[in-house]
Amino acid sequence: MANQIINRLRLGVFVTLGLILFTIAVYYIGNKQNMFGSTITLSTVFRNVNGLQPGNNVRYSGINIGTVASIRMVSDTSVQVEMIIDQSASAYIRKDAIATINSDGLVGNMMVSIVPTDNALAPVEPGDMIASYSRIGADDMLRTLNTTNENAALLTADLLKITEAILEKRGTLGVLLYDSSLAKDLKATLYNLRASSIYINSVSGKINTTLENLNEPNGLLGRLSGDTTLAGQLDHAMFNLTAASEEIVSVTKRLNGIVEDMKTGSGTINTLIYDTAFVHDLKKSMENVKKGTERFSENMEALKHNFLTRRYFKRQEKKEKKNSRKEE
Repeated sequence: MANQIINRLRLGVFVTLGLILFTIAVYYIGNKQNMFGSTITLSTVFRNVNGLQPGNNVRYSGINIGTVASIRMVSDTSVQVEMIIDQSASAYIRKDAIATINSDGLVGNMMVSIVPTDNALAPVEPGDMIASYSRIGADDMLRTLNTTNENAALLTADLLKITEAILEKRGTLGVLLYDSSLAKDLKATLYNLRASSIYINSVSGKINTTLENLNEPNGLLGRLSGDTTLAGQLDHAMFNLTAASEEIVSVTKRLNGIVEDMKTGSGTINTLIYDTAFVHDLKKSMENVKKGTERFSENMEALKHNFLTRRYFKRQEKKEKKNSRKEE
């Protein structure tokens, strides 16, 4: 009998403790899920929730103020997230607040973080929809890092090829680094460029001085603009040049006419230029004259040695010698 009473007391204590623990757990979970306090509902739309689930926390400036009530697909690019927010905290959330999805630590659950802005708008009301900002997810970051690593590997390989080419003195950069003669040539070229620049500056200064002198009253431009006599002389010279040009044109036309007559006429010049038979006869006549001259010279030599005329030629030679002596 005593054992039954003790067992009943133990069972009662165990049941009572279980009820107390159950009540505490329900209160804790309900308090955490804002089931026993005054709450409002807010919503936002994300393009990617990055693993967010109903029941995850909602934070405002790092403070837990509610939980995620539901997640619903709106379209292929939009996901609507409804949040249960503590009414006491809603007074500090403005209508222009921005909702983002963050991770609770490195390996923690996802959560919605509401970020305040600098604008002083009115507090949110039940059922309001606030703006959202989708951050880059872990998959996107890993994909980007993978692409970056591949590009870095390709870039490293290209840099290695370029470095090897430079060390082997191949290519323009390798020649520039290791060819001393080319360095000397570049130095000489730079020196020449500097000398040319100095010379150009000097010439520019002289040109400026010349232009200033031309603009002076006693300069050429000043005399041209102020001296009416010089202007008249220039006009007269231009008139003479115009008349000479017209005369040259007239003479040129006459020469052209003469040339045309030479091409189409029958004069002596045209015959000499275009009549090959006449040229042949003229050439033959010249040859005959040359032969006759040679024969005449031979006959004169024969007369000099003839006994009838030899004395005459000797007297002539003596006279020529006397005349040459007198002239000397």
